[in-house]
Amino acid sequence: MADAGPPSGDDDPDADGSPDAAAASDADAATESASAGAVIVPVEPSSTLRSTIAHVAEAAAADGAAAIHLVEIASWRNGDPESDERAAAAERVLERAAAWANADLDDSEAPGAADVEVVTAVLGADGYLFGADDYVRVLAEYAEANGADRVVLDPEYTPVGNTTLLQPLEFGLSNTSLSVETAPVDRPTRRERFRTEATTGRFVALFGLSLAFYLLLGDPTYWFDVVTGVATAAVVSITLSRVSLDSNPAFPRTPMRIVRGVIYVPVLLFEIVKANLVVARVILDPRLPIDPTLNRMRVIVGSGLPLMTLANSITLTPGTLTVRARDSDLYVHSLVPWAREGLFDGPLERWTRFVYYGRRAARLPSPRERDDVAILQGDDATEELPIAAADGGDPGSGVESESGDGASVEAESTADPTDADEVTDR
Repeated sequence: MADAGPPSGDDDPDADGSPDAAAASDADAATESASAGAVIVPVEPSSTLRSTIAHVAEAAAADGAAAIHLVEIASWRNGDPESDERAAAAERVLERAAAWANADLDDSEAPGAADVEVVTAVLGADGYLFGADDYVRVLAEYAEANGADRVVLDPEYTPVGNTTLLQPLEFGLSNTSLSVETAPVDRPTRRERFRTEATTGRFVALFGLSLAFYLLLGDPTYWFDVVTGVATAAVVSITLSRVSLDSNPAFPRTPMRIVRGVIYVPVLLFEIVKANLVVARVILDPRLPIDPTLNRMRVIVGSGLPLMTLANSITLTPGTLTVRARDSDLYVHSLVPWAREGLFDGPLERWTRFVYYGRRAARLPSPRERDDVAILQGDDATEELPIAAADGGDPGSGVESESGDGASVEAESTADPTDADEVTDR
């Protein structure tokens, strides 16, 4: 059968049925489809969160986005101590952000504002997340499941209190199919960035600790020591209460932490004495091995004071030295194999969790049981030494690589590259 002729007007190159018109129609459809994708906004309390939400709502209404997904990436795991409280706090933050977004959409004059849906979600609470790679993974999985094609980052976004994560997160997202941008909002001037809000609780807590320490060194029964102790504690509290504590003391949490900390002191002293004897024996007996290596282990103690406590406890124990804390990773130098094995067995990590979170937290698996450890040097290396990768060396060949200042670093690794999880620090 012969093909029917084109309808009247198809000979006109500008008619609707022309190739150019069809191409233009396809382009318009593609543009409309692209603009219909949802946008994801990772949420954490910050000074620019309100401005970021306003920017996203305005852009979503103008572009005809299908939805705005406000998500908080969990810095806890369901079932852990205090996980219910932290999840509830996250839900409150998301509810507030959703209220802002809905209000901005209601005020918008864009024709598509009424069709934009606001969705909230908590991501990653079913397991532990370590650094930017894991954050990118959960965001990409969520985006794929919800038809999102964009991620907008708050310029002050600092998950888990870690200011070093925003740029690695931005870089990781740029390697996915998602488009990523940082909201173009004004940041407030930080003239006192290391100072927190002055509160009565922090002042009283620091005053009590300072006075107790002063009287411990002096004579609490002598009136002069009491008077000078009160004066000294007052000066310390006035000048340092806004920089010494990162959270408000709470009852009964803070007193219980102090009691558990007192219990921990003799345990730490015992570990120090035991490590001293082992290291002294290795030094005095040339037949015993000395195998200095740099090691990495991911710890589950939280950020801030708990992480500092664990890092310093490791350093105080002879044979081990914490050289870097990066997100949830501790890089620790060990002098002898015994020290390294003890580090991986995690007794100090367990005790640190006990001090800050109680007995339930102390029963969590050790770094070795979680397979969150790596040896970065020597014949037993299981992961690439980070400095070797940065300098362009081949960790598998053990070839020395020259850094810019002429220093050479030798590193060997037998790890499968797929097992090396580069982490960039709740």
